[in-house]
Amino acid sequence: MRSLIAFLMALQAFATDQSPQSPKVEQVAWLAGCWQYVNGERTVEEQWMAPRGHTMISTGRTTQGDRLAEYELVLIREQSGQLAYESHPSGQPSAVFLSRTVGENEVVFENLQHDFPQRIGYRRDGDSLRAWIEGLRDGQNKRVEFPYTRVPCG
Repeated sequence: MRSLIAFLMALQAFATDQSPQSPKVEQVAWLAGCWQYVNGERTVEEQWMAPRGHTMISTGRTTQGDRLAEYELVLIREQSGQLAYESHPSGQPSAVFLSRTVGENEVVFENLQHDFPQRIGYRRDGDSLRAWIEGLRDGQNKRVEFPYTRVPCG
């Protein structure tokens, strides 16, 4: 009986040691830098600060010609064993999306209670960064992509 208890305790310790670690902000450090997407008169920019203090901060803006169309402040932070994407868009209430997947060059956040979008994702490939928002809008699945390229910060 003692050997069975010892075996079960060892098995539990092994399972605990093998459990996945909570994601850390440093795992999405590949977002850091300045990114831009231009489509005609429309320019979308995101500037991500490097991880510090368990957070990353981004400022973003969209211009249409010489007019500011919208802006956004985003924090990625560690929260309850996940990464939280806290969005503060112009003209809209703030929202928090929690990490669904965190990979070497891709991260997806989700909030199924949010109106639109319900998911926000980023995938990096060298000096390209594809961002997207997706979810249900008016009963239809919708996805909007932002094919960013790296630009000098300044």
